[in-house]
Amino acid sequence: MPELPDVVVYVEALKRHVVGQPLDAIKISSPFVLRSFDPPIEAIVHLVVRDVRRIGKRIVLVFDQQLFLVLHLMIAGRLRWRAKGARPGIGAKLILATFAFPDGLLLFTEASSKKRASMQLVRGEAALHGLDPGGLEPLDATAEQFRTALTRENHTLKRALTDPHLFSGIGNAYSDEILHAAKLSPLKQTRSLGDDEAARLYEATLATLRIWIDRLRREAADGFPEKVTAFREAMAVHGRFRQPCPVCGSPVQRIVYAENECNYCATCQTGGRLLADRSLSRLLKDDWPKSIDDL
Repeated sequence: MPELPDVVVYVEALKRHVVGQPLDAIKISSPFVLRSFDPPIEAIVHLVVRDVRRIGKRIVLVFDQQLFLVLHLMIAGRLRWRAKGARPGIGAKLILATFAFPDGLLLFTEASSKKRASMQLVRGEAALHGLDPGGLEPLDATAEQFRTALTRENHTLKRALTDPHLFSGIGNAYSDEILHAAKLSPLKQTRSLGDDEAARLYEATLATLRIWIDRLRREAADGFPEKVTAFREAMAVHGRFRQPCPVCGSPVQRIVYAENECNYCATCQTGGRLLADRSLSRLLKDDWPKSIDDL
């Protein structure tokens, strides 16, 4: 799922390409993508895009008449820009919606059959605010605000960082990277953090998000981000199961749950202790290795 750094770069690219331009036409190719009916989607045709915003992991196109088109990419949704006259370069079945502007086409695509990506058209700031989960913007937060949000409830650090009601825009991938940078276990409870650990997590959050925003900006340059993925070669642990940790060289470990996985380095983050994978630990029982040395 595109997270805060990816969405920030999307927003910046959209500002360069569509702000100040009228929407000439819109074509809905998937009946599942539009999740609102009033105002009708046709209301924004011929209106000018005045701004582009981010609400958590959502992208908001701001039109005249207090109309806001909210795009939620979810896991497999992506945005692609094609200059006027250029071919889409992507299978028609992947295109959810097409927005025609004077200078080109904005394609809303989804490489999944689960149809989770969505868009909603709402009128007025109050309606837009109703779509905001309310999480703290990590890059705007003070250390005190960060810790207050973190300890509002007693969760694991992994769960807290990825809760959109606590923190805005952080998901599975960057939470792994943040916790590795902070040298903290993903399963450590938020209310058990010491002052030094809380400060370390705050600094790691700011540094990790800023580093990746800068990297993705350089990658996109003045164009449009095309290779938006949760798995990047330069990541320290996310998606790198069994590969060496860039800090200590130990094999990266993972915990699999539901449709997600948590990646971590046992040596750097848990004092060498292996965290129990729910399915494998049940299967192996007493044979489950307790430490990186046992493994």
